[in-house]
Amino acid sequence: MQVTHAVGPTFAQLRPLKPVPTPGFPVYGDLVERLLAAQRHPDDTAAHVAAVCSGYAYAEEETVAMMMARLGLEKNRCLEVSLSIDAMFISSTAYLVQSADGRLVLLAYRGTEPANFINWLLDLDVNPERVAVQLPAGAGGEFRIHGGFYRNALATRVEVVEALQRALGGQSVIPGGGPVPNPMEALYVAGHSLGGAMAALMAVMLVTDPAYARIGAALRAVYTFGQPMVGDPAFARACADHPFLGRNVIRYVYQHDVVPELPPTASGDFAHFGPELRFRDGAWKESGTPTKQLNNLLELPGAAAAFVAHQIRWFRKLPFQHSIYDHLPRQYLSALKPPHVSSEFGE
Repeated sequence: MQVTHAVGPTFAQLRPLKPVPTPGFPVYGDLVERLLAAQRHPDDTAAHVAAVCSGYAYAEEETVAMMMARLGLEKNRCLEVSLSIDAMFISSTAYLVQSADGRLVLLAYRGTEPANFINWLLDLDVNPERVAVQLPAGAGGEFRIHGGFYRNALATRVEVVEALQRALGGQSVIPGGGPVPNPMEALYVAGHSLGGAMAALMAVMLVTDPAYARIGAALRAVYTFGQPMVGDPAFARACADHPFLGRNVIRYVYQHDVVPELPPTASGDFAHFGPELRFRDGAWKESGTPTKQLNNLLELPGAAAAFVAHQIRWFRKLPFQHSIYDHLPRQYLSALKPPHVSSEFGE
């Protein structure tokens, strides 16, 4: 287990990358207040911030701390918790970003790294496991959940929960970091790809396990981007009927991103839960029905070909039905940035 940390810079230390009439940092001058005040989700600011945090969760803790400071969390405390065991198909990394005043915490999980073959194997380790979850309609209190996703959420859970308990007690999320001005009031959880799957499963644990009741009470919303399915249809129905999980685990799907259609039907029956917003024709719109499983494995090579096609100008307009290119985190960041708001680069 690796636990490292970083501290975000102050606003005075942030400088635009080039001279501009109005400095772009912080992107949101009142970010903590905005996220504390958000009562209905999806919320545009929360979605943008969650997407940025999820996208940069592929980097190290210093970069995450810097980017979140640019968005509006100056002097944040950023804790990285990670565990990687190739032989066990475990590659789990979580970032906890705590505001300087302690009232807000963002928990973001790292997603699948394209260059990491073990992570790809993990995503294919779909053998469902029977897991006891305190939701109605379970067969003996158990549901069938994607084994690889579930084990990775468990891999860093203890350290993540301990950090959140410190935040609730008015302490830094960083072990031995000392007190902060206020206890945690609001928690947001996010993730892209595999990170989205772990975020959704962590939310289920936080709001259904009595041992985490105080943390679950502070959870405001979960935002996932390009998230694959995490459980069978019975599990999805039970989560959809839950007062929090059915409304506040929000999934974003960019255009023809193929990953939300995984695992394919050949791997077993899986289903999504929670509101789904899909980006089509230049706007995010709530889907009437959730994304269904991919039922033709021959589409997967086409999804990979779409990525290659986007690198060659003559092929960019080919009508691919599924795409890995649309799964890239930068697609989500660009589409979720509100109009007239600076990017994380101050432009």
